[in-house]
Amino acid sequence: MRTLEQDAKTCGTPWPFTGREDELELVRAASAAGRHGTAVTGPAGYGKTRLVEEALRDADHVRVTGTPEARDLPFAAFAHLLPDPVAPHRAVRALSGVRLLVVDDAHLLDEASAALVHQLAAHARTRLVVTAVDEAPVPGAVSRLWTGELLPRLALTPLPREDTARLLAAARLEPLTAGRLHRLCRGDLRLLRDLVTGLGAAGRLTAVPGTGERAWRGGLPVTPAVRERLAPVLARCGPGERDVLERLAFAEPLPLRLDDLGLDVLERLEADGLIEVDDHGAVTLAHPLHGPALRAVTGRLRARRLTRPPEGCGPALAAEQRTLARRIEQLDVRPAPTGVGEWAVAQGAPLPAGYAAVRARYARLRGEPREAAAWAREGLRQAPADPACRRELVLAEDQLGGTADTGGRGAAAGRDVDGDDVHALYESVRLGAPERVAGRLPAGSVFARHADALARGDGPGLDRAAEALAERGFLLFAAEAHAQAVRAHRDPRAARLSRTRAVALARRCQGARTPVLCGLVLGELTVRQRQIVALAAAGLSNREIAQRLTLSVRTVGNHLYSAYTRLGTADRGALPHLVELPVAEPA
Repeated sequence: MRTLEQDAKTCGTPWPFTGREDELELVRAASAAGRHGTAVTGPAGYGKTRLVEEALRDADHVRVTGTPEARDLPFAAFAHLLPDPVAPHRAVRALSGVRLLVVDDAHLLDEASAALVHQLAAHARTRLVVTAVDEAPVPGAVSRLWTGELLPRLALTPLPREDTARLLAAARLEPLTAGRLHRLCRGDLRLLRDLVTGLGAAGRLTAVPGTGERAWRGGLPVTPAVRERLAPVLARCGPGERDVLERLAFAEPLPLRLDDLGLDVLERLEADGLIEVDDHGAVTLAHPLHGPALRAVTGRLRARRLTRPPEGCGPALAAEQRTLARRIEQLDVRPAPTGVGEWAVAQGAPLPAGYAAVRARYARLRGEPREAAAWAREGLRQAPADPACRRELVLAEDQLGGTADTGGRGAAAGRDVDGDDVHALYESVRLGAPERVAGRLPAGSVFARHADALARGDGPGLDRAAEALAERGFLLFAAEAHAQAVRAHRDPRAARLSRTRAVALARRCQGARTPVLCGLVLGELTVRQRQIVALAAAGLSNREIAQRLTLSVRTVGNHLYSAYTRLGTADRGALPHLVELPVAEPA
């Protein structure tokens, strides 16, 4: 889904709109006829304005915006809509014909404009979509829109990691770089764009051979947005506090001990939310941006004094590797703390091939083939002949529907179900042949439950197995189990629900393509529905599709509604994923 409109708050062509499907539907529903509207709040940079623009692309609406320069001017935000001068009651009457009003940056409204917005909401003749930064001072008349229950409130959370990854993949950034940027920005999309722009301008993005992607290794660029985020931290530092923050920054990725630092200073920093102290007395910086930013702005001589030799990283990497290997054996690949490995890659430090292979396997089992391939490449960068990394690269590329340039896939990827490896045995279940490994999977395990349900053709059992797989982190395997349930269900409604769940999980798996997921959905649509769905997936609005196909907007909407019903989803954001799935040829 993308828009060709220019982002009102940034320069240049906006990035593709990614994620926020549920929020999009909430805004669209709240702004429909017969509804009062909604208030969208969240920290600065979370994409509130872009969300509203995308949700209302096809809706006729009037827009006003609060600005800091006009906060002292009565009705400044409405100056283009109202006669001058105007009394408050006449302002309400003058806007009575507006059916849908978007109020952007409502926290910056002057008091008269804020009161006018409140009156319009109270009269309930105008539908309102209001955005506001919830960490900034907000006029009372605006905050009472949601505290007084005049409007439902949609509080935005950070953009999920997989959506950030898709956004940065569009900018041709490799997965490890995307993960690093996601951790640093914590949902602040304005900071994210600033960093990507700064890295590109400084020539800090290097090509990853054979992929068409770019990677970032090394220190943080000190961009305007980085300085803006760091300035309030440094401004409120008291005696000794900046010294402690810098010591913690240069100690990363390892923590410092509580006993090594002044307790009074730590108490103040903890109260300000700048540090975290765990149950074992380990102290770290609270925000992942602060360490790299502090290192970037510290003078060269002081940096040399604070930099510690990295002798502790080797044992920490080995401990992370053992933890991941043990969890793979326990059939549990939920997210695990692996900050040392991520730090080593970010700095461009040599990464042991054994560690890289385990990280690649862990990511692949989690349904993250692009990340798995990236970890395998990191290992091969140091040890080009390492067989474990070569094997993981081929397996990851297989999940993506391609072939890695590793000098031959057969030797690296070959797996035999006559072996004892649980994950190798489970491949038969994923391919729809559970009888080949009957009784050979660990009794009672999530893999065995999946195999049993598939062998019995038990649709509900397959759905339960999928839920258990997802709970343990096997998202791609869970998507496949739901897809198998589609074919096993006798109830069409249950089949549609399983299809929806399969698609939702598959969307989180970095473009993985597997035999079970092929042709899952689009084969059920008519030729016209598939045509319209393909255009909607490419980002065209209903009106643009109607113009392209010489249809009415209502006809396009009706076709999409019918397609959604057959696909078991009302999520327009899922369409790009659906049309990318290859359609299986009939047997």
